[in-house]
Amino acid sequence: MKLIEAVIQKLKLQDVRNALDEMGVADFMESPVTCHADRGPVMVFRGAQFVAKVAGKVKLEIVSADDSVEKIIDAIGSLARTDRPGDCRIAIRPYLEVLS
Repeated sequence: MKLIEAVIQKLKLQDVRNALDEMGVADFMESPVTCHADRGPVMVFRGAQFVAKVAGKVKLEIVSADDSVEKIIDAIGSLARTDRPGDCRIAIRPYLEVLS
């Protein structure tokens, strides 16, 4: 068993949900997270410019069998990745036991 943790943009969440549903992955957790970066978009507020260094994203946590991990990673990666770095981060960890 593996634990897949993916941090993606909020705009890509529905596409990833639909893909996971089509693959038969119905049980996963999602939670809002705040990511900090060195650089971000330049915003103007009341005539003053500032760089937004905080972005709201969504973290998905999926516990999966070893044989379907690659399919899940490929689906999330193909849908959530954009041309900007840090838009889709995926981590895979071993999961020893699942209790219901």
